[in-house]
Amino acid sequence: MDIRDLWAESMAGMLARPIRSALTTLGTVLGITTLVVTMGIAATAGNQIVGRFDELLATSITVEVPQSSRQALVSWEAVAELRRLRGVLSATALAQSDKSSNLVVTANNLLDPTQVAGQTLAVVAATPNLQATTHGRLLAGRFYDAGHIIRRDRVVVLGEQAAAMLGITRLDHAPAVFINDRAYTVIGIIGGLQREQILAGAVLVPPTIGPDFGLKNVTRVLVGTQLGAAELIARQAALALSPNHAGELQVIAPPGPKRARDGAQDDVNGLFLILGLVSLIVGAVGIANVTLVTIMERVAEIGLRRALGATRRNIAAQFLLESSLIGLTGGVIGASLGTVAVVTVAAVRHWTPVLDIRLALAAPAAGALVGLLAGLYPALRAARMEPVDALR
Repeated sequence: MDIRDLWAESMAGMLARPIRSALTTLGTVLGITTLVVTMGIAATAGNQIVGRFDELLATSITVEVPQSSRQALVSWEAVAELRRLRGVLSATALAQSDKSSNLVVTANNLLDPTQVAGQTLAVVAATPNLQATTHGRLLAGRFYDAGHIIRRDRVVVLGEQAAAMLGITRLDHAPAVFINDRAYTVIGIIGGLQREQILAGAVLVPPTIGPDFGLKNVTRVLVGTQLGAAELIARQAALALSPNHAGELQVIAPPGPKRARDGAQDDVNGLFLILGLVSLIVGAVGIANVTLVTIMERVAEIGLRRALGATRRNIAAQFLLESSLIGLTGGVIGASLGTVAVVTVAAVRHWTPVLDIRLALAAPAAGALVGLLAGLYPALRAARMEPVDALR
């Protein structure tokens, strides 16, 4: 049987019942569309996640300083040496202890039995550039500076949650808080601490008055770096902070962006790939079912072809080609719809669409393969029909 005749007969068989063929194609369309959308959204979302990862975490390094009974491993002035490293944008030294994590802080020293006397808050000593390192924003007032430190001013800055708990919203009358029965003037309220949410519920004090609460030595150093510099700075930070005790410091650096991107894509792929495969299976079952029904309706046609000299191979090839054409059509439509869906989602979310062109080109071939496998049993069943039984 000439290949052109086989193609013409297969096309005629598929188009003889266009509505049924369209409904049969729909299963493959859904499966291929789901697969293309899954891969495209995974790549696009992974790229977006890495971008946000870079903004928040890939530029942040934390150095944990263990406490030694002999001496301070990192001095408050060592942070200035760290900022001399190329790629370091800001660095902040912090001091916090178990004792300073649960101190009673009150907004006034009046004893009112009908109200809660105070709040249990953490007191943290920090260098003045905390706002830049943590990407925080001042909601009111200002942050203490070098002048406050030199003069040993008893001033504090409240995290936004701590200020809300104490009922302090305005600073125009220089409110004070009382810690250990001593008054400290509130000069600022800071919020938006994306990298250090724990500080939102803390009272921040200058290092010079940190000893009032047992905060003499640095316990942690936060470092903000330029994009791409975190890995290098992580190797140099301990040596810059404490050359004689670099091995005792623990540097916590973010994982690489590629690792985050691959992880995001794997998570999204694993979530939606099953859905795409299930849709393809449903489409394949639909093609097999409709092809089998079509064969039952065309028994007389099959018998007549066999009586006129068509071989079993010719009959099998005709129905295999019909089912493959249905799958191919579904693959082309599904790939097109999936590509449009990925671009649309990216445009709505203001993302950059990322789609592997090889996936879009391979989708029609995958649809044709699904159709071929789905039509295998019906085609073999049609080929096994005897002409006499079919005509009868």
